[in-house]
Amino acid sequence: MPSRRTVLAASAGVTAALAIGTTASAGTPGDKKLRSLISRMTLEEKVGQLFVMRVYGHSATAPDQADIDANLKEIGVRTAADLIAEYRVGGIIYFTWAHNTKDPHQIADLSNGIQRASLTQPRGLPVLITTDQEHGIVCRVGKPATLFPGAMAMGAGGSREDARALGRISGAELRAMGINQDYSPDADVNINPANPVIGVRSFGADPEAVARLVAAEVAGYQRSSVAATAKHFPGHGDTAVDSHYGFPVITHSRELWEKLDAVPFRAAVKAGIDSIMTAHIQFPALDDSGDPATLSHPILTGILREELGYDGVVVTDSLGMQGVRTKYGDDRVPVLALKAGVDQLLNPPDLATAWNAVLKAVQDGELTESRLDESILRILKLKARLRLFDDPYVSQKGVDRTVGTAAHLAAADRIAERTTTLLVNRAGLLPLSRRSHRKILVVGADPASPSGTTGPPTGVLATALTELGFTATALSTGTAPSAATVAAAVAAAQDADAVVVGTYNVTAGSSQRTLVEQLAATGRPVVAVAIRNPYDVAQLPSASAHLASYSWTDVELRAAARVIAGRAAPRGKLPVPVQQADDPAKVLYPIGYGLSY
Repeated sequence: MPSRRTVLAASAGVTAALAIGTTASAGTPGDKKLRSLISRMTLEEKVGQLFVMRVYGHSATAPDQADIDANLKEIGVRTAADLIAEYRVGGIIYFTWAHNTKDPHQIADLSNGIQRASLTQPRGLPVLITTDQEHGIVCRVGKPATLFPGAMAMGAGGSREDARALGRISGAELRAMGINQDYSPDADVNINPANPVIGVRSFGADPEAVARLVAAEVAGYQRSSVAATAKHFPGHGDTAVDSHYGFPVITHSRELWEKLDAVPFRAAVKAGIDSIMTAHIQFPALDDSGDPATLSHPILTGILREELGYDGVVVTDSLGMQGVRTKYGDDRVPVLALKAGVDQLLNPPDLATAWNAVLKAVQDGELTESRLDESILRILKLKARLRLFDDPYVSQKGVDRTVGTAAHLAAADRIAERTTTLLVNRAGLLPLSRRSHRKILVVGADPASPSGTTGPPTGVLATALTELGFTATALSTGTAPSAATVAAAVAAAQDADAVVVGTYNVTAGSSQRTLVEQLAATGRPVVAVAIRNPYDVAQLPSASAHLASYSWTDVELRAAARVIAGRAAPRGKLPVPVQQADDPAKVLYPIGYGLSY
């Protein structure tokens, strides 16, 4: 593992001159040193600092051949080290599908390789290494790292102390693996049950409750020297279109935005948030130009910078998403984003096109070099606050000492136990008795693990219940069970004392409803567990009991099993209202509803 002396030598003395501490602000000597560094950068190096890019492979210098091929096809380079040498990117984002996050030791080695590749360049700088570790349904680093309940589950728990602990522990583990920026927490207020992209990624529908948990999680992450990122400004919670595939429009008035969407972002700014991510949404009440917020000067500069007083790093959501590509070409998007007030350009679909477009915009006078310098100063100040100029490297001993420790895993289990929400419990069915309901059939949906390392949900629930003294068997029926699959589940239920069904975003026409109805018709008690959106309960009146776990990661499912078995009392309260299935104007279960025993 490289020593600090090696780091300083590799960076040609620049980092030694910039060990400026963590409290630099405008006009301090620390800023002067950073400005001096910027003044010595070439224009090409400045352009590179603005980009955060994906790259395939488990290693910075020796990825598998398939990943080399993918890099050549998509980026025109072979490796992460080549990417840095060619484009001098200021940040790299890790994805599971890019094979960046196989295990903690590999992640640490990859992070060190990336830092080494950057610091050995002329005027080399440390790299912001980031990922989407929201927990719950969006999670890039899996087991053996500690996995926590997602945001809506945390909203059901309602504990600022738990949210702070999540940030602190998750941040410490990410930092030990060399990841120093996390695109979390989600600060969206999810008031639309049909929201296809946010949903349980939000803490809930009450803006004040969301704000409290956002601020707490930010404090936890940043205490562990990981930059937290509130997203998606100015608020993505009331959309029925997924901005990955379309261009959502928010129809809120300015007044409603102030009361609803703005509240968590104001709290994040007050909490000292390091970075804020933009949304690829159209918000006519804030900017009637038809541009997405990511490209909107009135929204990013006028509101976020000037009205909210935020002077930290602004990062775009992925520039490969359809929401930002609908109106302009991939060569115009990065330039317009910078003109709007963005600092970091995340994951453009074609880096060469985006990078050269920014370079040309400066050469042609559309963007000034001083405008780039403003963003680069914010980026370098963030790197300084994170102590990356001191020593950006991590050690395998640090990984072993920090990642997935028994204490961290126990904390996640305790927190999860406080989030499980009981919505229906007819005739006091729960907790199930091992005497009268020993044999349990677990059926339901088995969506792929968010991190690629947990599940399948039916198997996790069956194993957990068996460990709690029941005899449980699992039968995966999927999110759209066929008539034959339903018949097989009904036949299997004949040999069970009770049935647990994991449901996944049940709609009026879903065959998951048919499954639950036909299982209930057998006379066996049916316990439904909503493993994603809590709104399923409105579609399943035939279930004898109904729980919400808000995600299907093992930690939430094990907590639900303990509640079913009576080893833990349900303590979660709905952070969103559930409307009646046949009349959405009527609330079936309000915010704050939750039974116990």
